Amino acid sequence: MESLGAFLKSRRDQVTPDAIGLRTYGSSRRVPGLRREELAHLAGVSAGYYTRLEQDQAGTASAQVLDALARVLELDDVETAHLHNLARQAGRTGLAEPPLEHPHPRVLALLDSLAEATPAVLLGRRGDVLAWNRTGHALLAEHVDFDAPSALEGRPSIPRMFFLDALTRDLHRNWDELARVHVAYLRLTAGRFPNDARLANLIGELAMRSDQFAQMWATGEVADCTTGDMHLQHPTVGTASVAYQVWLQPDSPDHRLEIYTPNDVTSADALRRLTRRIAGEGSGRPAQAPERRTA
Repeated sequence: MESLGAFLKSRRDQVTPDAIGLRTYGSSRRVPGLRREELAHLAGVSAGYYTRLEQDQAGTASAQVLDALARVLELDDVETAHLHNLARQAGRTGLAEPPLEHPHPRVLALLDSLAEATPAVLLGRRGDVLAWNRTGHALLAEHVDFDAPSALEGRPSIPRMFFLDALTRDLHRNWDELARVHVAYLRLTAGRFPNDARLANLIGELAMRSDQFAQMWATGEVADCTTGDMHLQHPTVGTASVAYQVWLQPDSPDHRLEIYTPNDVTSADALRRLTRRIAGEGSGRPAQAPERRTA
């Protein structure tokens, strides 16, 4: 998992003196971005204090200091929120096994109401598939068992499939763009849940097994995942381009319902053909985890 110091350094390396109008008087530089003392001066803190922050030895930092650093580093709102998340966790150690995730009945009812005309997938905080309708399953992972989300311990993981599953890679014509989004969102999630042992294991597994994931993770990029486009080469319906949008769930704010809509006439026709094929195979309710039983 990432520390406050590691994130600060990665962002400092991305900001050049020229970009923020800092005069360097032609002196030679051994760092790709700002020097520590330059960033400290511009943020209004001592160089020694900033150095301790970057070395994770300063304890907690005030909101005012973090906002000043974010301003100099030109962080956007999501990156600034991530900076604050990391600062709140400074000094805390240890991982804990999180409880299993269960989709809320209200989001399952919403997913069911979408029927099969609109592909949809419900994702947990780590990108595990908690439920999907048959069109969502067929669009993104028809090579995976439809009932796989019911396994609890072996649910499909979208980040794992993206980096470790060749069929998922072949499906996405803009794989590199989407892969970077997945990595940036995993970093944001890691800042929100730094003690999540399952999340730490997922990040560690992907870094060990995928050189591309490791390279993308090393950039330090962080972003939310709300909307975007997926350009597909689908094995059943051919070329299609769909937009995804994320619906957050008030009853389970860590879960995201992703809805997919066509970007053009050709893609709309591809989705209709996919829906007709599913209808020909028989209707079914969304796959979901079994209800949790209480004693």
